Amino acid sequence: MLLVTGATGHIGRKLVEELNRRGAEFRALVRSPRADLPAEQQLGDLDGPVDLHGVDKVFLLVPGTGLAHTAKLITAARAAGVQHVVLLSSYAVLGDPIPAMGHWHHEREQLIQDSGIPWTFLRPTGFHTNAFDWLPTIRAGGYVMDPISPGRAAPIDPADIAAVAATVLTEDGHEKKEYTLTGPESFTLPEQVAILGDAIGRSIEVRPIETPEDAVRFRYPDGAPSDLAAAIVEGLNLMRADTIGLRTDDVRRLTGREPRTFAAWCGDNLYLLK
Repeated sequence: MLLVTGATGHIGRKLVEELNRRGAEFRALVRSPRADLPAEQQLGDLDGPVDLHGVDKVFLLVPGTGLAHTAKLITAARAAGVQHVVLLSSYAVLGDPIPAMGHWHHEREQLIQDSGIPWTFLRPTGFHTNAFDWLPTIRAGGYVMDPISPGRAAPIDPADIAAVAATVLTEDGHEKKEYTLTGPESFTLPEQVAILGDAIGRSIEVRPIETPEDAVRFRYPDGAPSDLAAAIVEGLNLMRADTIGLRTDDVRRLTGREPRTFAAWCGDNLYLLK
């Protein structure tokens, strides 16, 4: 039996679809019953006790920062004899030195490694679905703010992350493996915005943000907690400095197909993007 956390999000919903397609036995951890989620459902969340009786493998998606949720899950997993934890981590852990955003993920990885439970870490880059964050300014003024050019990135479709997770959860041989998951294309933010504009049939202006500090003020006009603000500034500086954009072939090796392009994702989500 598999347990899926984060089952109602962009990745979790696609993972539910993949596991259903493979005929896997699983249930989804949800706070309240969901008629729109085609899975056996277990009520609960990571804020409270988690019943892992009869669970062999766990897909662990922990939002935000901190270790409390991960620690609680691992304690329950050890007590229940869980045999494999698949953690959604981040490519940010690969930094040398590891940036603040990566530290939060690295600490979770370390906690799981120290538990003695077999593990697999999935480390994706940014998601195609992050483009939804642009919609307020596109709809209000036809523009997107750019805090990272000339940096390049290779964001990934959450469906590809889900396909990899389903493979790791349902096949043997992935214990103590780390997979870095990227999309197939590396582009600047203006290039990515141009793809989105072509998909929705309108011209979208790209307005540069001069400094990462300005980007934080734009995103948090009432101010952000100092540690979060510092982590965002550090991350944006690193993204600006990367003019190549990390890409790997891990999605293709694990799923047998190429990862989906951003243009394909836009085409599938036109009803949400317009």
